Formats: sequence, structure tokens, C-alpha cells
Amino acid sequence: LVPFRSQVETIIGNLLSADAAFSSPLLEEREVRNATVVVWGSDDGLCGAYNVNLAKQLAATLDELRERYGMGLEVDIYPVGRKMAKAVVKYATGRVSVVSDITVDSKSDGQAVKDFTRALEDSFTGRQVDEVRLLYMHYHSAGRQTVRNECLLPVESSNFSAEGIKATGRPCIFEPDAQTIFSSVLPMFLLSVMQEAFAENRASEQAARVMAMQSANDNAKKLLEQLRLEFNKLRQQSITTELLDIVGGQIKD
Repeated sequence: LVPFRSQVETIIGNLLSADAAFSSPLLEEREVRNATVVVWGSDDGLCGAYNVNLAKQLAATLDELRERYGMGLEVDIYPVGRKMAKAVVKYATGRVSVVSDITVDSKSDGQAVKDFTRALEDSFTGRQVDEVRLLYMHYHSAGRQTVRNECLLPVESSNFSAEGIKATGRPCIFEPDAQTIFSSVLPMFLLSVMQEAFAENRASEQAARVMAMQSANDNAKKLLEQLRLEFNKLRQQSITTELLDIVGGQIKD
């Protein structure tokens, strides 16, 4: 996924470096009155505080959006994963609603992800929503995952660096025209971002589950040692009591 996304960004960077005239409704920045937040979670449990950390970040994101766009902002939350769907129900108050009938979960295949991405694009271009944000766990390593909060729509031009393309000194010839290429490549970029979010979330979930199970195993071993020590103390105490009873009986005789 990362090489594909990098190649798409390179193509768009080449377009930017050529100073060609192009536009797309996916780039349109307008007053934000309706926002969508897609938040990932897990479908299964036993992954520690994975879903809790994402839910906490969701609450912080909602406060940030209200502070930026005003208390009149309408927010739709799209929870991905059964556990997250249960966790975000409490946020469905006032101008915040939870959309439960989405067609994807944390284990969705490529076609489902593509359809979901296209549905978000249609809602943005149809002016049903003015901003779409993604909230998911970014995978760094098996022991470290961090929450990532990024804007999917409108597409920000800062995502593409034209300066890096200019530094290579490789002129590009566009066939067909730049507008046609841009209109075709930009949806590919959005799809790559969405697919990467699903993959990152899935990898982070499994890593969190491994760490949670490792922690549970270590705690179980510590508890076993404590119980064994306590058992041995009680056993020794019982043996001592029996010996004292025997000695005491012999002295009486």
C-alpha cells in the first residue's frame, strides 16, 4: 500500500511542479457545517485498552471540531468495528449522531473499502458533508502504536510536495492533459489513504492483542508464584501445628 500511495503522490507532485491548470471538487474548501469522523476499532476483544484509547481520542477530536467550527457543527460518527460501535453510542447526543448501518468492519476486503470510500466522496461532492476525518491507530512496531487523526476530505495540497519533485530535475510530459490525469489519480490517492488506514488499524489491533496477552500471561505467572508461596506458608503452618499437638500429647502421657 505504501509504495502505491507514494507513486500516486509522485504523480500529483509532478503535476504541481508543472504549474498546470487543474481542479477537482475533492479539493473544495468551504465553510464546515457538517463533519464526518470515521473512527476505527476492533470487532473482537482481548486487545487491552486499544478501543478505549481510540474512544478517548474521539472525544478530544469532537471537542476540537466544536472549538474550531462552533457549537452548531453537525457531526456524524462512522464506527468501524463492533467494539467501537458499542463504545461510541454514548456520544450520540445533541448535534452528534452515530451511523451504525455502515458496510465495513475492521476485517473488510478491498471491494468493501473501495465502496465505502466512494460513498464518502459522494457525500462530500454532494455537499452533504463539508469535512471527513479519519481516526485510527498507526502501527510503528509490535510494542508501539499511536492514534492518527487526519483529514481525508477536502484533500489538502500540503499532502503533496512539489519541491521534492523539482529537486529531481526530471521533466514530465502529460498524456492526456493534466486535468484528466488529476481527475483520475486523486480518487486513487483517497482510496490508498483509506486502504492504508484499514491495514494500519488491523496491524495495530493484532499488536495490541499480542501485548495484552503477554501482559496477562506475565501477571498470571506472578499470581501463581504468590499463590504457591502462600500455599507453602499455610502448609508449613499446618505441619507445625500438628507436630506441636503430637509433642503436647506425648508430654501429657
